[in-house]
Amino acid sequence: MRTTTNIKYVLFLGATAALGGLLFGFDIAIITGAGPFLLERFKLDDLSLGWAFSSLLFGCVIGSVVAGRLTDTYGRRGVLLWVAGLFALTSLGTGLAPTFGWFIVFRSLGGLAVGGASILAPLYVAEVSPAAMRGRMGTLYQLSIVIGILISYIINYQLHDLGAWNWRWMFMSGVVPSVAFFALLLPAPETPRYLFKAGREKEAYDILARIDGHDRAMVELEQIRASLAVAGGSLKEFFKPGLRRAMGVGFVLAILVHFSGINTVVDYAPAILKSAGWQIDAALFSTFVIGFVNFLFTLVSFWVIDRYGRKVLYITGSIGMTVVLAALAAAAALGCFRGGLVLGLLLTYIAFFAACIGPVFWTLVPEIFPNRIRAAAMSVPVLTQWVANAIMVLFFPAAFNQIGKVPTFTFLAVMALIQAIFTWRRVPETKGLSLEEIETLWQPDKGKAKPGVPSKSGGAG
Repeated sequence: MRTTTNIKYVLFLGATAALGGLLFGFDIAIITGAGPFLLERFKLDDLSLGWAFSSLLFGCVIGSVVAGRLTDTYGRRGVLLWVAGLFALTSLGTGLAPTFGWFIVFRSLGGLAVGGASILAPLYVAEVSPAAMRGRMGTLYQLSIVIGILISYIINYQLHDLGAWNWRWMFMSGVVPSVAFFALLLPAPETPRYLFKAGREKEAYDILARIDGHDRAMVELEQIRASLAVAGGSLKEFFKPGLRRAMGVGFVLAILVHFSGINTVVDYAPAILKSAGWQIDAALFSTFVIGFVNFLFTLVSFWVIDRYGRKVLYITGSIGMTVVLAALAAAAALGCFRGGLVLGLLLTYIAFFAACIGPVFWTLVPEIFPNRIRAAAMSVPVLTQWVANAIMVLFFPAAFNQIGKVPTFTFLAVMALIQAIFTWRRVPETKGLSLEEIETLWQPDKGKAKPGVPSKSGGAG
């Protein structure tokens, strides 16, 4: 079938939704540079500091659940508009917080927006992207998260000498990208799969035809119709044999993606580097280097995810992270946890995650669930990853400073190794398959098709 994909239009839609990832990354990482000043301003102990960092993440748990339920009623785009507004309000409120209690309140409310974006933005990207481009479009979302992290690092470094209000300006700067996200969403359409599900088939066809031409639009409409015609859509379906496997894969990957340490490295990089002998100015500047490496290797993923597939990247990244985390533990045990060695190992860890894990996770999660319950089903792994993230970020300072570097990095290395083994044994390959074809990978009567081996009909688009 001749491909007539409107690449510019697909990129516009994907980039617009992916801007939610920029706000996601910005809100998570802006506290990295603000943390040392919050510690001094509010006289925080290890647990209070962990609470300052993780309060946003606990809000994300609620936000991901609420957004997952609202989006089937009000649409992907409609809820994203509310998310953009909430980003702006909570950025302002956090920066102006008069007490630590109010700081926690506004950070938690900001988590509602981040949690909502984390489920809605990749869902939108998956539902508007042709099969042949969906991996790269999913990577575009992760790239936006990374750009948000990098921007926050730059802002942190530029504002750290601004006086007593430095940390306040760091948080309030989030208003600017929030307004930009809202403005770009206004001309964007709803996703064709949501429109079809809502009974607006003509609108769904028009968008599909604009994305991939008339012939391909007609084929996809029939696939969507067949997918939605299957009985089900209730919570009980989560526990049916086929979907139960998909839920299990999403649930376990959601835990391991954070238990292998990524957000502890992103959030606490200045503290880790200070413990390795760096001064605060140098530590903050080094986070910019970390952010740049994160950005650079996410670009690598953009070019390889649809060529080599999801599974091989996930296994490669997990093994690489295991080796680096084990090296950090060994460096601490041997008394050489200092200077350029620690920074070099952190950069290598970030490179493996950025090129192999982050983009694949946010591409794979919306891919593996059926059309009729995708939004509701996605809320489970997305909620789970926020809980796992919050737990790790809350307790990392106490573990790192009180239990010790060696057991902390050893635990993270073991989790990364388990992630590699689980992916090898349980995760299917979804490269080149339409969303409707991926559904068939989980069907009980597809026993001949082992997880990780796509059907020969793959590659549509």
